[in-house]
Amino acid sequence: MNKLEGIQQKPKLLDQVRDVIRMRHYSRRTEKAYVGWIRRFILFHNKRHPSQMGEKEISRFLSALAVESKVSASTQNQALNALLFLYGQVLNQEISWLDDIVRAKRPRHLPVVMTREEVRAVLDQLSGTSRLMGVLLYGAGLRLLECAGLRVKDVDFSAGQMVVRDGKGEKDRVALLPEEIRPDLKVHLDFVYQQHRKDLAQDAGWVELPYSLG
Repeated sequence: MNKLEGIQQKPKLLDQVRDVIRMRHYSRRTEKAYVGWIRRFILFHNKRHPSQMGEKEISRFLSALAVESKVSASTQNQALNALLFLYGQVLNQEISWLDDIVRAKRPRHLPVVMTREEVRAVLDQLSGTSRLMGVLLYGAGLRLLECAGLRVKDVDFSAGQMVVRDGKGEKDRVALLPEEIRPDLKVHLDFVYQQHRKDLAQDAGWVELPYSLG
């Protein structure tokens, strides 16, 4: 009998990272980013295992991102967070303060912010469902996927608000329902409801999300 039979092999490092991330309910986007940076870190050091490396190798990698790859400060910080997560949460190795990192330069220009008139001009070019979503994105501060995932039962016209499910950090929150959009949104919901009834009559009413707005 093979001695390895019945012995559960330890998961590969990146699988361990994914498991720990999912246990902490991080978003899929964060998982993809962290795993990607950890993989790049390992390849940068010729596939050495991170447990055999430490502060010196982390500093070299992050500095190379700034000097050679010329990444932004936010990108470098994301890579740093991924490596701190790897060592602190997966490998249980304490990382001392990293003094030798060459920091990526932060942009000095101010972000471009549209005026109300410019936003209005953009929204006036939209119609139908696209305009409804545009007003919700701007007026309620929703992200695109949050808007697309809204459900009928999460919209409260009497209170003028809506519940956003599984937002950033997988948290629910309450957002204001823009007054301007309420009449058009009611018309849209009535149209979708009538269309759904017609589909049911033709035995074609099954949908992936039966309570979604669209």
